This record gives sequence, C-alpha cells and structure tokens, in this order.
Amino acid sequence: MFADAQMEKIRREELEILQLDRLKQQVAWVYEKSEYYHRAFRERGVKPSDIQSLSDVRRLPFVTTAQLRRMDATEFLTLPLSSILRINHHDEPFGKITNMYTKGDIQNNVAMMIRCLAAVNVLRGSVVGLQGDLSDSRVLDVLYALESLGVAVVPFGTKLHHWMELMDSFSIDTLVSTPQLVMQLIIQMQTDERNLTDYPLSKIICINPNNIQNPMQHLLEERTSTKFFNLFAPPEIGNASMIFQCEEAVGQHVQEDHYLFELLKFDSDKVIEEDDCMGELVVTTLTAQAIPLIRYRTGQAVRRMGEPCYCGRTFARIATPYTNT
Repeated sequence: MFADAQMEKIRREELEILQLDRLKQQVAWVYEKSEYYHRAFRERGVKPSDIQSLSDVRRLPFVTTAQLRRMDATEFLTLPLSSILRINHHDEPFGKITNMYTKGDIQNNVAMMIRCLAAVNVLRGSVVGLQGDLSDSRVLDVLYALESLGVAVVPFGTKLHHWMELMDSFSIDTLVSTPQLVMQLIIQMQTDERNLTDYPLSKIICINPNNIQNPMQHLLEERTSTKFFNLFAPPEIGNASMIFQCEEAVGQHVQEDHYLFELLKFDSDKVIEEDDCMGELVVTTLTAQAIPLIRYRTGQAVRRMGEPCYCGRTFARIATPYTNT
C-alpha cells in the first residue's frame, strides 16, 4: 500500500530536480540562520551559491555524532525558541542529544511515518500495540501517524506487568517496539509459559536506535513466527522515518524527498558512486527547519541496491550486512 503514491513512485529525473531545489534552500537556510554551519561553511570556504548540482554537496563539511553530542543544540538551531513546538532530550551513554522541532518538522515526520506504516500494510482496522515511552518524540510520531491512519492504538508504555494483560485483552495484530522491549516481552512470556505464537500478532515494527537492522532479527522471526520490519531511529536524526521497509522486506527505502544520502568509503571522505558496494551512510536533511543536518556521518555500514524494488517504489534502497540479499 502507498500513502503517497505520486511521490513514492516519482521518476528519478523529477526527484533529482526536487532534491536540488530543496538542497539549495536548506544550505542557504543554515548558512544564514545556524551559528555552527555559518562558521563551518566559512572555514571550508564554501557559500550557498556554490551549490549548483547534487554532487556539490561534497563541497560541504561533515558533521559527526561526536560533534552533535559534544556541542550545545542551540549552535545548530536556526530559529528562536519561540518558534519551537517540541523539545526532546536524550541522555545517551556517550553524550546528550537535544532535538527541537517546529510545527513543520513534526508534520513532515508524521507524514513520513504514515508512509512507513502504510508500506507494511498497517491499515484502518489494524490493532497496534505501541511499546515505548511517549515522552520520546520518535514514539509520538508513530502514535500520531497511527491515529491519522485510523488505526486502533494500544499504548503499552514500558511497564512489564501491563503488557500481558493488554496482549490478553485485545487482538493485537501489529506491535511497534524496540529491540530491547521486544526481548523483554518474549522473556516475560517465557516466564509465564506463553509464546507470541499464541496470539494473532503477525508483524513487529522495530524502532532501532543504534542500527538500521536488528542483528537478532532472523533469530527472533524464527522463534516467534512473526515478520519483523525495521525503522532506523538514531537520536541524532530525531525521528524514526528516514528509512523504511516495504512488504518485500528486501533492503530499506530512503525517503529521498526529505533526505539526500551518500555512501563513503570506510575511514575516508571519498564518495562511492557504484551500486552494491559497502560504505558508510551519510545523510543531509532537505526539509528540516529547526535543526537541519548537513552531511551527517551515521557510522552505519550499508550498500546501495542497484535493482528496482518489486513494490514499485522508486526511492533508492539500501541494505545492511545483515540483509540476506
């Protein structure tokens, strides 16, 4: 199913025109409005007018996870706090991340999440259990997207003793969760001498904060007889909808109207042009308003898949080392 077929099946030539227009706007915006990017661009000797093609993004400086966790979010911020609608703070093991969102940012994130859910046939009439802390903006995006689709949502929260009661009370066919919470649910069921196969659950949508794909996915699918789909949700990106799987579940589509992606050779700044070569994923936001990211090095190992997807989407696909094909 498509949530936005016109965009998800856009011709590559049209997509690249849109991407270039948005890239120019994004670069000009951060150069004028962001303290960090204005300084970084000047040090690099690059101006917004230098961006005349998509390949010109390579003239721009990278930003790394270490920088984002070390520096104050206000250095990246492009707007006064009076324009911010939501603030989300993550206290991570190796540093703190603060995400800020305008109304437009939230609308874009929810619209992208609706695409993610529709791509795996989460539809009106589905009953979805949502595991996670609703103080997390990424989980809130999922909640709003589910409600926009007309789906019945059962918020599980994070308390173990509630989960089994909710599983027993409602015919939940889809679970949205994290790798850690899924494992806790499975362990809790084993303690109670139960199994996920005892329930009508057919798919689990996994919000992965650390990796594009859960390395234990295939083992969990075998043990639970449940199909897993992945969403990549690093706190630095601030949402879980940048990359998504369709029902084909071979690789993951990049939301290319909102993100420009590159692949770099490992431990290098050299861009990989060829398909099916493994490299580091680098992303540039094209529509972010409050805290855009320019050439963010994710540290994720992926390859660009050359063949088109059977689902009909024209958005490029990437695959991880854990992908079988």
